[in-house]
Amino acid sequence: MTNDQTASIEWRDGKIPVSRQFDDPYFSLGNGLEETRHVFLTGNDLPARLCDGFQVAELGFGTGLNMLAMALIWQGPGVVKFTSFEAFPMVTSDIATALEAFPEAATIADPFLTAWAADKRAFRLGHIEVEVKIGDARETLATWDGQADAWFLDGFSPAKNPELWGEDLMLEVGRHTAPGGTFATYTAAGHVRQKLTEAGFAVERTPGFGRKRHMSRGVKA
Repeated sequence: MTNDQTASIEWRDGKIPVSRQFDDPYFSLGNGLEETRHVFLTGNDLPARLCDGFQVAELGFGTGLNMLAMALIWQGPGVVKFTSFEAFPMVTSDIATALEAFPEAATIADPFLTAWAADKRAFRLGHIEVEVKIGDARETLATWDGQADAWFLDGFSPAKNPELWGEDLMLEVGRHTAPGGTFATYTAAGHVRQKLTEAGFAVERTPGFGRKRHMSRGVKA
């Protein structure tokens, strides 16, 4: 399905982007970059597992912050693949404004922002080969021919964006995960953990970031 809808953004405190579609902020009201590192990188045992050809997949591209955090920890040798699924892409100016909150990430963001402004959804960022698939993930993931070694499940809150946490989509996540592959997510919602268990993962609840008591991670049997 082709989706030309862009994200509708409002700004909280002048620097935190909030989705009007889902009434949810794009990153932690604390330190979004540190949350990314805690949840998605450490939660998937990265960078220790990274190697040439390693495939990361993500539900919810947002500002690209998770991708930038990956680029900061992987300097090669070799290339890591990063495939993200996004229904409502942000416009370049909003992404650039959002990244001003994270100077460390912003320092390496120019190639990404240049590509994004040129409507390129496949581009290179350092030693990361990026592809962002635009459209409803319930359709785009089903047609993806990849197998992820690590998943970043970073949709908006399950209470506000239930479509991105549905049973069928979680089964697709499982089907598109290599044996021994992993996932990590900020949410510890019981129904999400159950769906991921049914999708073939051994799921555990672990300490969350900041004020969030718990998060979830898992390994595919």
